[in-house]
Amino acid sequence: VVLGGGDVRPIEHIAAFTAFAQNGAEVTPRAILQVLDKDGKTLFDTSTSQPQTTQVFDQEIARQITSIMSDNTARAFIFGTQNFLTLPDRPVAAKSGTTNEYRDAWTIGFTPSLVTGVWTGNATGKKMKAGADGSKEAAPIWNAFMKSALAETPVETFIEPTPVVTGKPVLDGSKTGQFVLKIDKFSGKLAT
Repeated sequence: VVLGGGDVRPIEHIAAFTAFAQNGAEVTPRAILQVLDKDGKTLFDTSTSQPQTTQVFDQEIARQITSIMSDNTARAFIFGTQNFLTLPDRPVAAKSGTTNEYRDAWTIGFTPSLVTGVWTGNATGKKMKAGADGSKEAAPIWNAFMKSALAETPVETFIEPTPVVTGKPVLDGSKTGQFVLKIDKFSGKLAT
């Protein structure tokens, strides 16, 4: 399901995006890491254990998707170069989404070690104002949280995908393979 394209609980959507951050391995979400009683005694604690992961698709696919989602130049045409889907001091990958009639607005983004999702909308399903999309409503919240959560942590980079070479210039992003066509001066069509 595309981001914002159907009714999915936020924890499920965020868990799905962990597979991109972890090179194809989905991390099983843990909603509660630790519970303490009123005296500070630990009643429940999974905060120090490694989360369970399941390889759900090939790591190269994850790296290709992450490369696309972290390419701010590619999305600049719509969002501008200074947008809330980026952080000033580190690479991040992010995706925004909006359901029909602006009922839900999402932004989910990640670094290699932190995946965060933000949903905005009305719990009743009532429409938000026209134009209340994920990049305007959820992304500023996502951006502020990520800046705070990642402050004073080491900058992490994504592993670049292996380049795909098809041998077809148009798919490989190459201008080689150009050739000259002769045009009939009188008809303006391809010469025969």
